[in-house]
This record gives sequence, C-alpha cells and structure tokens, in this order.
Amino acid sequence: MMSEFLQALRNGTMLSDGAIGSYLFERTGRLSEANHVYEALNIHQPDLIRQLHFAYLRAGAQCLTTNTFAANQTHLGPLGEGDRTEQINRAGVRLAHEAIAIFREHTQVNKNCFVLGSLGPPREPSSTPKEIYREQIQALVHQGVDALVLETFSRLPDVIAVVELIRQLNHAPPVIVQMSLHQNGGEATWERDPISYVETVAKCGVQVIGINCCAPWDAVSFIERARSAPAIRENRAYLSAIPNAGGLQQVGNRSIMRVNPEYMGKLARTLADQGARLIGGCCEVHPPHISEMRNYLSGRQSSGQRFDLNSFTAKTPTSDECKKANGHFSRKIKEGSFVVSVEMLPARGTCPAILQDKIDFVRGLADSQLADALDVTDGSRGIALMPPGDFISIIREQLKWTAEAGDGLEFICHFTARDLNTMGLQSRLLGYWARRIHNVLFVSGDPPKMSPTYPRSTAVFDFDSVDMIHHTHARLNCGVDFGGISLGQHADPRTRFTIGSGFEPEALDVDRELDKLQRKVTHGADYIMTQPAFRHEPLASLEPFRSRVPILIGVLILTSLDHARRVSQVPGVMVPNTIFQRLSTFEKPADQAKAGQELAIEQIQWVCQEGWSGLYLMAPAGHRPVLETLSEGLARGLAPCASPTASVQNGLHSVNPSRRSA
Repeated sequence: MMSEFLQALRNGTMLSDGAIGSYLFERTGRLSEANHVYEALNIHQPDLIRQLHFAYLRAGAQCLTTNTFAANQTHLGPLGEGDRTEQINRAGVRLAHEAIAIFREHTQVNKNCFVLGSLGPPREPSSTPKEIYREQIQALVHQGVDALVLETFSRLPDVIAVVELIRQLNHAPPVIVQMSLHQNGGEATWERDPISYVETVAKCGVQVIGINCCAPWDAVSFIERARSAPAIRENRAYLSAIPNAGGLQQVGNRSIMRVNPEYMGKLARTLADQGARLIGGCCEVHPPHISEMRNYLSGRQSSGQRFDLNSFTAKTPTSDECKKANGHFSRKIKEGSFVVSVEMLPARGTCPAILQDKIDFVRGLADSQLADALDVTDGSRGIALMPPGDFISIIREQLKWTAEAGDGLEFICHFTARDLNTMGLQSRLLGYWARRIHNVLFVSGDPPKMSPTYPRSTAVFDFDSVDMIHHTHARLNCGVDFGGISLGQHADPRTRFTIGSGFEPEALDVDRELDKLQRKVTHGADYIMTQPAFRHEPLASLEPFRSRVPILIGVLILTSLDHARRVSQVPGVMVPNTIFQRLSTFEKPADQAKAGQELAIEQIQWVCQEGWSGLYLMAPAGHRPVLETLSEGLARGLAPCASPTASVQNGLHSVNPSRRSA
C-alpha cells in the first residue's frame, strides 16, 4: 500500500521547508557548539524549535524536516550529547508534529502536512555507517516520521549502506535521498552524472531522489538532466530539489549572486515545471523564501484550459483594420510604424499631491507627442495599487479627455490574471470595453506580496497570460463570452481589444519562456513588450518572432548605483557588471542619476537603429527624467531617418521600413 506521503507526491509538487541550521543561527546568533548543540535544542529549547517549524508552515510548507540533521553519534558524541541520541531524535519528530497541530488549531487549515526525519552525513567518512545510524533511524521511525531523508551526503557508498539499513526495518517508511552534487566549475559536466546517480539509488528501492545544498542554478541543471533517467520517466521514483539561497554564478567575466526570496519563488516554479515533485530550501532559505516559493507554485496552477468549444454564434475575430481605431499606438503597430509606450504605476495611497503629480506628468507627456501610449500597471510587484481602470478614469476626468474629444495618449491597461476568478476576469474585460479601455496587456502577475503586518492575500490564477490572450482573441473579439454564448443580439457584439503581453529575455528557463511566447503569438497577441533589456545578446532569441509580431524592447531608467543593485535582484532582469562599473565612477547620487539617464538614452538609440518595432520605457523610481530621456534618445536613434529636431518636435517615430524587421 502506497504511503500518504508518496501519494501526495504522485498527485503533484509539494513544498518542503527551508534551512534549520542557518535559521537557528539567525535566531540565536550562535553556531552549533558545546552547550549549544542545535539538535540538542529539541530538549533544551523546544519552544524555539516549535516556533521555527510553525514559521515554515505559516509560510506555506507542507513538509517539515526534523531538527536531527547531525543527531548521530559521530556528531553528538564529541559535543557531550552522545548519550541522548534517542531522546534528541524522538523529540525532533514530536516537535514537528506538535507544530503541525498548533498550526491547524490556529489557522483552521487542515492541509496534509508531513514530517521528514533528517539524516545528515557522518562527521568523517566511515566504513561502518550502519552502526552510526542504527539508533537514530530507529528513534525517528518509532516516533512516527512520514519519510526519512538523507541530506547533503557526498559519498554514494554511505548512501547505499544507510538505505540498506532502513530497508531492513519492518514497515520501513519511504526514503528520500538528496546528495550534495555540483557541476565542475563553469562546465556543463557533473562530478557525478545525475542519470547514473538516480538509477543507482532507485535500484536500492528509494522512491524520491534529488539534490540539496547546492546553488539554485545547479539544482535547475540537475533536474533538467535527471528527469530523463528511466526511473523518473517510468514513475518508479520522483525528483526533489532543495537548493541553497545563493552561490556565486559565473556570468561572462564576472561572478554574481542574484538570489532573493522572489528569485527563489521563480526558481520553485521552474523546478516544478521541469518535473521536481519535492521542492524546498537548504542553507539560508528561510520562511520569506518559502513564502515566495509557495506563491509562485500557486501561480503555476492556472487551469491552462483553452475551452475550444464550438460556438454557432461566434464571428471571425476583430480585424487589424478595426483595431487601428483604438488609438495612435494600435494604429501604428498595425501599420508597421515605430511606437513608444511609457509605463506608469497608479497611486498606492490617498495623497492628493502624489496623484496630481502623476496626472500633470501624463498631461506633459501627451503634449510632448514623444509617446503613443501610457501603459498602467496592475498590482506591479504584487503590491496593492489603485486599479488601472480607475486610475485611467481619473486621468481622463482631470484632463477632460472625453469620448468626443479623444485621448491624448492611448491607454494600455496591464491586466493580471492573479486577482480574479474566471467570471471576474470576463466581467472586468467587458467593463473595460464599455469604458473605452480597448488595449490590454496580459500578464500572469506577481504573487501577492505586502509587508509582514498586511493581512495574508491569496492568488487565484484561474488563467495565465496565454489563457487570457486566447479567450480575449477567440471569444470576446469574436462576439461571444468565455463559454461561447453571444455577447448580444445586435449586429456586431464583438469587442476589438488590441492584445499585448510580456517576455523575459533573461528568464532562468529561456526555452520555457520562448515556448510560452510561441503560444501567445499563436493565440492572438498583437504585440509583445520585454522586461528591461540591459544586455543585447539575450534578445537574439527573439529573432524568429520579429517577422510575426511587433516587439517593444524594455528600457529602464536607473537613478543610482543602489537602484541598479536592487533592479539586479529582480527575477528576469540582468544588470551587466559594466553598468555597475560605470555608475560607481560617480560619488554623488545626482551624477549617478545623470549617468543612468545617459545609459537609457543609449539604449533607446540602439532600439531605434536596430529596427525593433518600438520602445517600452520604464522609470519606476520616478517619472521626472522621462521626457528628457525620450527626447534625446529618439533624436539620436532616428537621426539617420529624419532631422532629429523635427522628429522630436513633431512626435514622428516612424523608421525606415527597409530597416524594420517586425
């Protein structure tokens, strides 16, 4: 009979907890040492251990690892705790179970939670590992673990010996083996081949096999290779990945560390998409990281359904000619002209001065004729902001942009699938259509993320961005709702939304991102906007798409060296070392801001001269440098085509058609 733990893995990806050791160090400020042995805290400070487990459960973990990593004679003996081996291990299991019970009582959440008994490697390589682990294993099993996990082992013979010892037990629990494996420097080779390792361990009867205590990118490479092992393909075993929260990564001529909680969240989603069934964290992965991993794994569970039901009332999708009437931006992308869109975040609070400042900027941007569109974000970075539709209505009211007078800029409304269920998504789109918001840019959305004091917010994710593109193009723009029912009895009930979406050139899993882009284009996207592209090389992956869909390259205005460092921590964005070096040559923040502006001007020039379809300008730290940056960048970029002064003054952004690839 299959255990509940293995059955849960069979049903889908599960999230384990993070580090115990580094979290204890963070909480106590002391390393594990005599009179402060981490594992002995199960006896001496049980409340502390329960609190750690509870924090991981509250962050979203489904599996708790016992605080017994070094609870064997080779570690406990030299520190004076050897005679308490059984007591320490039993207490470790009991405290994890108690934390689960407290969590269920406090939250009324009755989700399945499992306790994994941790077995770390021996202190020194040993020829008799069975004798080292016998007492520990018996204590963990008798106290009621759901599985035993061998963590951070580096010697395969030790792993095999311990597994053989476990399998001698009556009613032995499932076994998880997670070796600490690493790639050889910058090469794509391993010190132990992942497929060979998986097959060897699977033949010993191990059901869950993986990697831990490694850099995040090593975990991705391991899963990508190990998933082709016969044991995994035939479902005789499942993969696990428990990486650290960091590690130096060689990128070009520099070593960088670009890991934060959100990075770990995206990493979890990537690992799950590649086939990992048990995902968690090792060194320095703490509850904030696990919380983001939970969020991103939840975001991965969108329906993915297309609902391609036949509808006898559906018409042909709205034509490109009809979409031209949506505004300057839509007309230009359909005519093949260069377009400029500027991003703006709606107000977060209630300060009238801040709101007025944003409105004044929109007025100035429209008067400058430097941009064709203003795209308004929807809960960017997972933070609660004013809804874009409401913000657009306020702008129109204040600037008197009526239906009769028209808008000074075409509005692009970012639309995240995070916050609403399927009914809500359709309802909001129909509301946008009625309110003259006819250009939508679909993104799956960042998981909810506010301050620790903010009430917990859940993400819905019924649809992802591909689903939204499909349902808008093949349903609403065909005159029927998501279920295929006509939107009205009048002659033409179709909407005519211009449909956009995003792309991450620096995505951790570029193949997955390109596959998603392929589906976006196939299902009806009219244009694509990229994340900030500080490097040109990753954009080469978009070459096959430039003849199929207009692509706007993202340019972000950096305001300081510190701003560049923060941006470099955003998943999907890479800031080259040359930019850090360039900004660091200036001591004064004002000079750094000027250098960041000059960098953006050079990027705009490159986008124009390389024949991309358009420019997507971002200035999240403030919109004050936007007009000057746009004016100078477009003047330089369009100089070969027309007089720079005339181009900027007249708002002329068309490029030579012979140089335009999209």
